[in-house]
Amino acid sequence: MIGRLNHIAIAVPDLAAASETYSTTLGAKVSQPIDEPDHGVTVVFVELPNTKIELLLPLGEDSPIANFLERNPGGGIHHVCYEVDDILAARDKLKAEGARVLGDGEPKIGAHGKPVLFLHPKDFLGTLVELEQA
Repeated sequence: MIGRLNHIAIAVPDLAAASETYSTTLGAKVSQPIDEPDHGVTVVFVELPNTKIELLLPLGEDSPIANFLERNPGGGIHHVCYEVDDILAARDKLKAEGARVLGDGEPKIGAHGKPVLFLHPKDFLGTLVELEQA
């Protein structure tokens, strides 16, 4: 069901410093920050030859990333994102097998302009999983 790894998301307490680390220290191509108010984050994408790294900073007081950073003040891996061909079919199959879809279970438009869903980390070895329609 899952396809390629789309990205690994890392929550960071300082987006400018994290972007600088990836661009200067590691020599990666880093996008400009993009505000995603529907998801409560500001994101930066680090382009790699085979995938992306998504750097996340809280946007607004209700940001789920703010809670993550309270527990992990230095930042850390927040989630992994896998591509699927049909997000609704993937959701329905996963729910039928007992997986929990976060939120209302309906896809939202993600930072790449495509439908996304998040799956409960307790159902996936302690890892928050994002599915993105390819």
